[in-house]
Amino acid sequence: MADTRQPEPTVQSAVDRMMPSLASGREDAQSGRVRCIVVTPERAVLDETAEMVVLPMFDGELGVLQGRAPLIGRLGAGELRLKTGGVSKRYFVEAGFVQVRSNVVTVLTDRAEDATKVTADAAAAAAAQAEALPSGSAVERANKTKARDRAAGMKKVAAKNV
Repeated sequence: MADTRQPEPTVQSAVDRMMPSLASGREDAQSGRVRCIVVTPERAVLDETAEMVVLPMFDGELGVLQGRAPLIGRLGAGELRLKTGGVSKRYFVEAGFVQVRSNVVTVLTDRAEDATKVTADAAAAAAAQAEALPSGSAVERANKTKARDRAAGMKKVAAKNV
C-alpha cells in the first residue's frame, strides 16, 4: 500500500507558494478560491485554499473572498476560519500580521493551532498568567496587555468548542 500522507509544509514551501504561478493563480480565480498560508517562527502551519477566509483583526473580523483588494493589517488573537462549501475549518492564532495580495492571504503569527485544542482550562490558565505579570514599566504593561488579549482570544475560541 502506498504512503499517501502529505508532507508537512515548511517555511520554504510557503515562500515558494507566496507567488503563485500564472496557471495556479488562474485555477484559483476560476474556482473562486483564495489561498491561506499561516506561518509561525518554527514552521508553516497551514497552506490551503478556501472560498472564504475570516481573520481575527485587532479591531474586529475581516472576511476575505476571491478578488479582495490588497491589504496589510494587524492580526489579533482569536479564531481564523477557512470556509468551503458550508464547512469551516477553525484555527486559533495569536496576534501578528496579515497580508492579502493576488488571492493569497498570508498570516504571520507567533502561534497557530487547531481551534479544537484550545480548552476553557487553557484559556483560564492564560488569563491567570496574564494577571500575574508585572506592570511597572511601559514594556511590562505592553507584555501584560498582549497576554490579556491572547487569553481573551483563547476564551472566545474555547467557548465555541462546547
